[in-house]
Amino acid sequence: MDISKNRDEYNITELLKNTLDREKNEQLKDLIVSSIYAEAEEIATDVVVKGGSKKKDWDKKLDDILTSRYTGFPIMFLLLGVVFWITIIGSNLPSEMLSNLFFKIEDHLTIWFMSLNAPRWLYGILIPGIYRTLAWVVSVMLPPMAIFFPLFTFLEDLGYLPRVAFNLDRLFKKAGTHGKQSLTMSMGFGCNAAGIIACRIIESPRERLIAMLTNNFVPCNGRFPTLIALSTIFLGGLAAGQFINLTASLFVSILVIASIIVTLAISWLLSKTWLKGVPSSFTLELPPYRKPQFGRILYTSIIDRTIFVLGRAVAIAAPAGVIIWLLANINVSGDSILNHSAAFLQPFANLIGLDGFILMAFILGFPANEIVLPILIMSYMAEGAMLELNNIQAMKELFVANGWTWLTTLNFMLFTLFHFPCGTTLWTIKKESGSNKWTLFSAVMPTVVGVIILFTITQSVRLLGLV
Repeated sequence: MDISKNRDEYNITELLKNTLDREKNEQLKDLIVSSIYAEAEEIATDVVVKGGSKKKDWDKKLDDILTSRYTGFPIMFLLLGVVFWITIIGSNLPSEMLSNLFFKIEDHLTIWFMSLNAPRWLYGILIPGIYRTLAWVVSVMLPPMAIFFPLFTFLEDLGYLPRVAFNLDRLFKKAGTHGKQSLTMSMGFGCNAAGIIACRIIESPRERLIAMLTNNFVPCNGRFPTLIALSTIFLGGLAAGQFINLTASLFVSILVIASIIVTLAISWLLSKTWLKGVPSSFTLELPPYRKPQFGRILYTSIIDRTIFVLGRAVAIAAPAGVIIWLLANINVSGDSILNHSAAFLQPFANLIGLDGFILMAFILGFPANEIVLPILIMSYMAEGAMLELNNIQAMKELFVANGWTWLTTLNFMLFTLFHFPCGTTLWTIKKESGSNKWTLFSAVMPTVVGVIILFTITQSVRLLGLV
């Protein structure tokens, strides 16, 4: 074979002249594999004869569309957007039904405690504290996960997710990381803890760690309800009637794209500093499209993912419910510890366009992102247990009465995206990395990023006199 006529092999000989350059060696690996596949395809074309009528190669035709540089990304974002939309819309009714069920049970538990003449503090810790916290976590987390994970697993079983990795591989490689991080990032939209577990598919320890540290930058299902509610409040005055939900959904999509950009930026920064190294080669052989196996999809998504993640969330949320109730009900110098803590945080919160109660809600919402908004409402209404308002308009009136502006709402949404991971995610990072140092770093880093973003926006808006 005349290798001088083969462009790929000619590039290989050029790269061999500089074997000490590690980065070019990685390119060399890619070119070797590409050359092998090109040669194999050429041989197969010459010697393989397909019998019968000419059958359309649907796999190739689909890949020409789904992995095209022109149509691949739009289709990818459209499909993922549809998955998010189905998850959000589909989980509303089940979440409401579960919430109603749990609070009916709470009413019966309250009557039972009263009949026993149980001490008020014991009732407060067990029912408004532990039980109500668990009720919120389960009713908000379970339905979205039970919808998102089967849909995500369906795309995985169908053979589409490797095409997502193929499309995003170039971006993540430019960021100095692994193309498979696109898959773990996508899993993080359902649950960041599940996204961390999915990082096991990345062989390189360095790149696996980068994927784990940055997974929290994309919003999980626990943060989507907050983003949707606040975007509806934020944009309610800019659109009317049926366009409010559409406009709010568009704004949430913009926030999701922003979270992906930040993920890539921080991944690049880590790969050039603390986790410096050359990206490992990622040769992805696209599998054929398959007929989904619905039994396997349901087992994997419900048992291995939904129940597993929910179990960890419940284990962390239960003791947190006790702490929340105690802070809201123990008074010092005539005021609750919660109010004292919020007053202490107020000066710093003002610098980043928030208030002390918002920061306390994020701190107390550490067990699960779902409870941040109920804690904030509880704090504003001076109630001793978590609760939620009946509609968006009532929530807006409460926030405006407590000094909120459009800047407060925007900053709340941005801090919802960029702050420390929930307790379940941190626990998972500790288990997967086996390092206390990197677990602490994974909590501090996104919080610092969020504070820098909020401080920059707040001070710029105030300087320009826009608020």
